Amino acid sequence: MRIEELGRLPARPGVYLLKDANGEILYVGKAKSLRARVRSYFRSDADGSIKTREFVRRSAAVDTIVVGSEAEALILEANLIKIHRPRFNIQLRDDKRYPYIKVTIAEPFPRVYVTRRVVNDRSRYLGPYTQVGAMRHALQVIKRLYTVRSCRYDLPREAPERPCLDYHIGRCRAPCVGLQDQRSYREMIDEILRVLEGDVEAVRGRVAAQMGKAATALDFERAAHLRDVLSGLDALAAQQRVQRVGGGDLDVVGLARDGGFACGVVLRVRRGVLLGLESHRFRKIEDERDADLLAALAGRFYLGRGEQGTTGLAGEILFPADVDDRRLFEEVLSSAAGRRVQMRVPQRGEKLRLIELANENARLRLEEQVAGSSRALERADPDAALYDLQERLGLKVVPRLMVCFDVSHTQGSETVASAAVFENGEPYKAEYRRMRIRGDWGNDDCRSIAEAVTRYFRRRIEEGRSVPELAVIDGGKGQLSAALGALRGQGFGDVHVVALAKREEEIYVPGSPMPLRLSGRSRALHLLQRVRNEAHRFAVLYNRKLRRRRTLWSELSEIPGIGPRRQQALLQRFGSVRSIREARPEEIARLPGFSAVLAHRVLEYLGR
Repeated sequence: MRIEELGRLPARPGVYLLKDANGEILYVGKAKSLRARVRSYFRSDADGSIKTREFVRRSAAVDTIVVGSEAEALILEANLIKIHRPRFNIQLRDDKRYPYIKVTIAEPFPRVYVTRRVVNDRSRYLGPYTQVGAMRHALQVIKRLYTVRSCRYDLPREAPERPCLDYHIGRCRAPCVGLQDQRSYREMIDEILRVLEGDVEAVRGRVAAQMGKAATALDFERAAHLRDVLSGLDALAAQQRVQRVGGGDLDVVGLARDGGFACGVVLRVRRGVLLGLESHRFRKIEDERDADLLAALAGRFYLGRGEQGTTGLAGEILFPADVDDRRLFEEVLSSAAGRRVQMRVPQRGEKLRLIELANENARLRLEEQVAGSSRALERADPDAALYDLQERLGLKVVPRLMVCFDVSHTQGSETVASAAVFENGEPYKAEYRRMRIRGDWGNDDCRSIAEAVTRYFRRRIEEGRSVPELAVIDGGKGQLSAALGALRGQGFGDVHVVALAKREEEIYVPGSPMPLRLSGRSRALHLLQRVRNEAHRFAVLYNRKLRRRRTLWSELSEIPGIGPRRQQALLQRFGSVRSIREARPEEIARLPGFSAVLAHRVLEYLGR
């Protein structure tokens, strides 16, 4: 890219997109002056991080988008990074798209339900709830305590002729047919909002009084119902009462980093109660400053998610360190919220303790991310992995029963095969099988696989056992073709077969010229790797056992007077040459066919 071309860029605020020769977006950035910012990258005396020098080296073109102000550029930058995910921008990933409880207060008779989509429709969104179980529990309490309508009628325009079943079982007071007026319904909705926002104590006192009255009146059914509501309110209060601080609404940002990984968290404090936590992950950030990570977190969390980011925005956001363009962020967020929003770095007191709490949560999440990612996959729902495997491989059935074959040998000798069986995504070790390969195939793994597959499936039919839905072969195209030929020769053409190659973790599927490659975090790939590793482990163990036995037999056969039967007796009793060498003469003499003389001769030949 020539520097004179960059001189023609506009000297106005906006966003620039650096692209490589193929048109791929490498980096997205904002600038108060596009010309000055982009030219600064390509000056001969420019100095920057390794990452900056690399994307500048690859850049072949630049696109610019001019906007009216630096604040608009900040918003546009966040949205473009969210859409294009350029490889040289700081990568941040939400743990998930968290659910909200939506209260449609714009309707004459509002509804209360769960949604993961936040839109600007004048409704109230409570959340996001990072623990879905807690959210479901809150809704259950609301439904027990209040008679909120569950229908989707556009009341009063679409009023039905008669009330639904909810009215007859006491779940709704039928505002749809005029049996509940709008004023009392609105009062109920206002109280629901107070409960969901953390004000449980006032409602709890009223429910406790009603329960006492019902018990006094011997209305035990209603008293039991109110008791359940009361326990639900207590549990809801316990979930909300994590930490109390003085006054107002707060968002508290925490950050922890380890090498190329980092984790940021946002604690959501509303009305002095810590209601939830949202975490975000960073990758490949070795050269990034903490200020850059915090700015990326703020931009993506509050600006890169549209209305969802600014819904229920707190009046004060606490950060562990200063943020680049802090004043600009405050201007944009204040405009979006319609009131003043401040971003502060506390130095002492209760708010500094909240920052420490947020940093501690970020550190714990980061430890889980760095040290537990593979274990998390192992703990994942086995059914989810099976369904994912069915979808990825295009199988007709869910592979509830799987078998994986592997071959192991020592330079063509002691060739063995293993069959590791998984049922419902877990090892079924009672069904593992191992076999010595009878054919003199030497190093020909393909012919050894064909023999193993043939013998295994023939034995399954002879014993009346069910046939696996999926056979996995440890190997590549050659092993896959050999297994397919063996199965068709036995009349098992309907069994699905795939091969998993170790080097690149490529999956070979019949009829496909190119191998399938799955993401390293794919449940399907992880399951295939587990069953492949089990088959390999089982085959190698058997090969080692035969190798040790051969070594033992060869050493014992050199001892005069120790024939095959006496060798077998020694092998069964002691198992290895080392154990025989350490045995006492009288232990050997007690074996069938041995005497004290033979025992001393054995130990003499073995070096005792």
